[in-house]
Amino acid sequence: MTLTSKLRAGIASAAIALFAAPALADDVKIVASFSILGDMVEQVAGDFADVTTIVGPDADAHVYSPSVADARAVAEADIIFVNGMGFETWSDTLIAESGTEASVHVATVGITPVLVDDETDPHAWNSLLNGVIYVQNITAVLSEAVPAHATDFAANAEAYIAELTALDAQTREKLGALPAGKSTVVTAHDAFGYLADAYGLNFVAPIGIDTEAEPSAQELAALIEGLKEQGASALFVENITSPALVQQISEETGLKIGGRLFSDALSERGGPATSYLAMFQHNLGAIVTALEAAGES
Repeated sequence: MTLTSKLRAGIASAAIALFAAPALADDVKIVASFSILGDMVEQVAGDFADVTTIVGPDADAHVYSPSVADARAVAEADIIFVNGMGFETWSDTLIAESGTEASVHVATVGITPVLVDDETDPHAWNSLLNGVIYVQNITAVLSEAVPAHATDFAANAEAYIAELTALDAQTREKLGALPAGKSTVVTAHDAFGYLADAYGLNFVAPIGIDTEAEPSAQELAALIEGLKEQGASALFVENITSPALVQQISEETGLKIGGRLFSDALSERGGPATSYLAMFQHNLGAIVTALEAAGES
């Protein structure tokens, strides 16, 4: 059975379930496309909605293949949030084939896109002030959809935004105190353009914004040669990509791997990045530690 056939079978089952047991009026079912966005939605919705995430922790949304369970969740949803900016290439097909009557909302509306090699970088959450825009967009949607709890959503959002802006100020302070000239960070793929743009860092990577792409031997050799000539201060693997390329860069440049960054997904339960705030705190701590060490060498 093909994936499309499986999805259609799942959708049919979901339709039967919906007919047999309609949701309560205040039992709002929300689907978020990936784990970071799902956490933001949960922070705003609180106890007043049931949030399902399609692409879970430590999973790569760039190359994800939806399942029958995903199709069922979308078919049953009242509200769907996606990141947009070309991030979830599979989402339009999944939503269209599900037959869902849910309203679909792009969480990045109002964010100025960063371009990487003339392509739109979809990883907008890697700036905390962009994270505030995500939260404001989510709050507006939920307040309109469930006006009875608009005050609750607003209160949750206000408290959450206060945490995000406080961490943004802390990030600027910590990164601003780093030694001059020690700001180049190497990662597996181009996921940190917004962090670089917001906080004055320079990120380079062997893979572009889409993890499906692979560098040619010539491109990788040119990157390694450039790092040998110009230097870099930190090197990291990511939670959603193979460490092989980063290990090769480490071996050929002498750069020590400074740990693992969480780029496109949260960590599994028990990990260091189980929420958007925790993810940013972990990444910030790892980057600062590596760049401080580079400044002392």
